[in-house]
Amino acid sequence: MTDAQGGPSLQPTLSEWLKAREETARHLAEGATPPVDATWVQRLADLLATERSWQDQYTDLVALGSEGGRFPSSNR
Repeated sequence: MTDAQGGPSLQPTLSEWLKAREETARHLAEGATPPVDATWVQRLADLLATERSWQDQYTDLVALGSEGGRFPSSNR
């Protein structure tokens, strides 16, 4: 999928990422207390792995417009 400027579209990925984060926050707000059920723990593990993947992909996409095609390293 591409955006109006011809680059990759981040909106579908971003909306799914935000939805998953909202679901996690809602689950915690509804009183999830230790021990949390194994199914929910697995969903959280999947969410975190997916979030890392999305962050890597987003960084790579942003880097396309950077000098040398690489995202700058963090100062932190």
